[in-house]
Amino acid sequence: MDHGPVDGAPHEDAQYDTPRARPDSPEDVRLAVSRSGGFRSNSRRRSNAPDDPKAASGDETRSVRSRQPSVSSESAGSYDGSPAFVRVGATAEELTGELRNDEPEIHLTETLSRGVDGTSAIGDQRPHRMYKFTLYETNARYWITGADVTDKSFRLLRIDRTSRPGQIALFEDETIYDRRQMNEVLASIDEGNLATGGLRLTYTFWGLLGFIRFTEAYYMLIITKRQQVAIIGGHYVYQIEGTELVPLSTGSSSRFLRDRNSEELRFLGILGNLDLTKSFYFSYSYDITHSLQHNIIRQREALNAGRRQAEPDFNAMFAWNHHLLTPASAALKHPFDWCLPIIHGYIDQAALDVFGRRVYITIIGRRSRHFAGARFLKRGVNDLGYVANDVETEQIVAEKLTTSFHAPGPRLYANPTYTSYIHNRGSIPLYWAQDNSGVTPKPDIDINLNDPFYQPAALHFDNLFERYGCPVYVLNLIKARERTPRESKLLTQFEDCVKYLNQSLPLEGKIMYKAFDMSRASKTRGGDVIGSLETIAEEALNLTGFFHNGGTESGESQVQNGVARTNCIDCLDRTNAAQFVIGKRAFALQLQALGVFERDEIDYDTDAVNIFTHMFHDHGDTIAVQYGGSHLVNTMATYRKLNHWQSSSRDMVESFKRYYHNSFLDNQRQEAYNLFLGNYVNPREWLNRHRRNYIYWFTPEFLEPRRMPPTPVQKLPKDRQSTEVAEYDEYWLECYRPAALSSLTKVFPYRLNSDISRFLPDRPHSRDSKSDYSPFKPRLDSHRPSIDSPDKKLPRKGVKIVDPQNEHSNVSLPPSEDGPRSAANDEKPGILREPKFERSDTPTNIGEKVPLAADKAQMHLWSLNQFLIQSLHPSVSETESREYDRYITHPLNLPLVVSSELPSDANLDYVEYVQKVAGSEFDEYDDESPFGAAGVVGEQDMQHFWDFTRERVEPLTVTEEDLAKKRYKAYGQWLRGKSLFKQSKVDPEYRAGS
Repeated sequence: MDHGPVDGAPHEDAQYDTPRARPDSPEDVRLAVSRSGGFRSNSRRRSNAPDDPKAASGDETRSVRSRQPSVSSESAGSYDGSPAFVRVGATAEELTGELRNDEPEIHLTETLSRGVDGTSAIGDQRPHRMYKFTLYETNARYWITGADVTDKSFRLLRIDRTSRPGQIALFEDETIYDRRQMNEVLASIDEGNLATGGLRLTYTFWGLLGFIRFTEAYYMLIITKRQQVAIIGGHYVYQIEGTELVPLSTGSSSRFLRDRNSEELRFLGILGNLDLTKSFYFSYSYDITHSLQHNIIRQREALNAGRRQAEPDFNAMFAWNHHLLTPASAALKHPFDWCLPIIHGYIDQAALDVFGRRVYITIIGRRSRHFAGARFLKRGVNDLGYVANDVETEQIVAEKLTTSFHAPGPRLYANPTYTSYIHNRGSIPLYWAQDNSGVTPKPDIDINLNDPFYQPAALHFDNLFERYGCPVYVLNLIKARERTPRESKLLTQFEDCVKYLNQSLPLEGKIMYKAFDMSRASKTRGGDVIGSLETIAEEALNLTGFFHNGGTESGESQVQNGVARTNCIDCLDRTNAAQFVIGKRAFALQLQALGVFERDEIDYDTDAVNIFTHMFHDHGDTIAVQYGGSHLVNTMATYRKLNHWQSSSRDMVESFKRYYHNSFLDNQRQEAYNLFLGNYVNPREWLNRHRRNYIYWFTPEFLEPRRMPPTPVQKLPKDRQSTEVAEYDEYWLECYRPAALSSLTKVFPYRLNSDISRFLPDRPHSRDSKSDYSPFKPRLDSHRPSIDSPDKKLPRKGVKIVDPQNEHSNVSLPPSEDGPRSAANDEKPGILREPKFERSDTPTNIGEKVPLAADKAQMHLWSLNQFLIQSLHPSVSETESREYDRYITHPLNLPLVVSSELPSDANLDYVEYVQKVAGSEFDEYDDESPFGAAGVVGEQDMQHFWDFTRERVEPLTVTEEDLAKKRYKAYGQWLRGKSLFKQSKVDPEYRAGS
């Protein structure tokens, strides 16, 4: 989806144009306030020592800071006491997030919310969130400045470049500076390093993803380009469009960059196979790692507890840069003030116009970083309960009466115009695999291990209870009947697994299991796939419900308890179609809850469903490319039986692309995933994990129903009359950017609203009937019955045979290439072929039918009726007739190559040999011929002749000495025109004929 221009750097804002003459970013201000020498002003020069910690980083910086008012209550302290973080790779605790010595039970949901001191990363309520960053460098350090959305408040981060390999030194200055103060600090750092080149501007970037180390020094990964893709509650969501890997070494001329070992280069090459510009997303102020329901509930709980904001609680399951964030979390007190968690999957947003009421549809697909990888390399479940291709799909439907999550009053986080629904997909939680080393597109399925207690599946379903509550509705779409058992092997195993786990669960928390052979239903004549899925969707929605924000007093709010978990073998084609039908049902209920639509079901081929179908199809394509290497093979059009012939060729191409990627490219992609996610760990550490009870495998607290907290009530001080929303949520500054000049063509909501037509088909205009502009009106021909209705069947198509003798044509056409032709009134001009004319001087009877000579140069433009006419009345032009006559008479006029009066039973080999001996065929040779001038034959030559013509006892047996003779004899027969089919004297038919 085209979301508009890409933001290349912070000083090139793609959304707003600033009216101020001076630049916005601090590095531009630094250049503006500097004199001829930049920061190297003689009046402010303090020390020439290269990055002297006392002059540049300590004494001078503290002297500048002593004259500055600080927003933070803590002083920055000295730059010398920076903590060191020593770590090689990732440990099993970082990977799984479940190994804790003081906890008897393990849970698979991990959060990123603690700093280096173990306290909350937002315990003191950070007042300013940073949106723009600038990287400066000296010979010994990196300096990062962060600016808020208004470019009025700044902070500083220092990174040592002289740390030993395996260590990283980060220091966070908690002082909040204004623009003038920030420039003075940078000027003092520049003056203290004049002897080594001063302070140099390196990058202006949009965010820091973290730090990664392979074998030697650390690297810093930064975001250099971004693009807006969605807006949720006034908070923008961006897609990464460009990244840069910055080594934390001492410069381009350092020994590290010159003498990189081969392993370091190999790891850099592997990481280069992971394209971070495809489907990686981040947000500064909205937690996209969690659902809307989770974020609203946590914010309400924090407000009711007396806190202005909830603590950062990013879900590490979907934070794909978790491995890169680990060094920052260990070294910084407020790591998420500088580093941004990113998700991998899919995000898209579209606008629906309902007679002036604007509804935003947002689809978010979050891929789990656990057990992530390529199709045939990651199957089933691992020992920790993580399944392959685990994707959480959330659809948010919101009416844009107001932008934020807050209702008038203000009632914080109580806006009733926001709804959401979540469903989940994932591989079958059993030990199974497929070997793709051969050439078979669909390898056999091997069940590696039969666990009688289904421990990995128990961990997986307990994690689903923790994330979504209960019940869990399992929809299994694999095949039930096959000639050669393949998918059906897993059907009974999965059913037994669910039955075993349900034995221990209470009645209200049992896993709901539904098996539906979707592939067989789609291939069966008269099978109604869509109708069956609609019934399943209604059942699932009745069990789980959906989330609707609002006030608890009015009873309009509700939460989603449970989730619909869908799977097939790959969790791609059939799963995406089933999730679309479930999501379409939830989409209707969400619109009904908003008061936009009165029914609980929306018809197909309406504008609303067309928009939703387009977005969900893109969602399925993106997930399929990430896991399988190609787009969806079977789409909704396949299961609805629309454009069947056109889609068959596309399906074949996508199948071949998927086979090619799985066979040749998946290994490289898997290595890149493992390196970026930090999966190169010691597997022995996994053996120390706590083993759960085989019977009571679940956590009872997770089965408790989710409830919406009450609407927060703010207790105002005596000297205040109202509450400012900006104190709790700075969405206004991020979304509307006051004090900045706006441009409609660059504002994301304007581009979003002007791009609705790309989803919608062309509407037929009829003069007889008025157009219905409702987005819930099917755009179908009135005479065409709905193909999705199970009660209606399409009528059988009849074939009408038209007698070509009854058709007449009175049009005139130019003559054909063979000259004038007789006028004919037997051909009716078709749509795909221009009318043709023929002139004739021969009078014809009125009632006589004269066949028309076909102009075969225009054959590719004929209609079906014209092909029928020409087949019943074939015609040949004069040119074709002459060519045919010449073709059939040509062999009769060929002269014979050899004319002889020899009898038919003469030995041709003997005659040929005699002619050679006589010299008649060697007249062009000179007297040095081996036969001599007189042609006398020697005794040795005659002996060779008799040996050649002597009949053997077993003439059909070819010995080694006969190879040359047989080859020569066959070649001679071929030259004289004898073929393999010519009758010989040994042929029984030849003897019978003679």
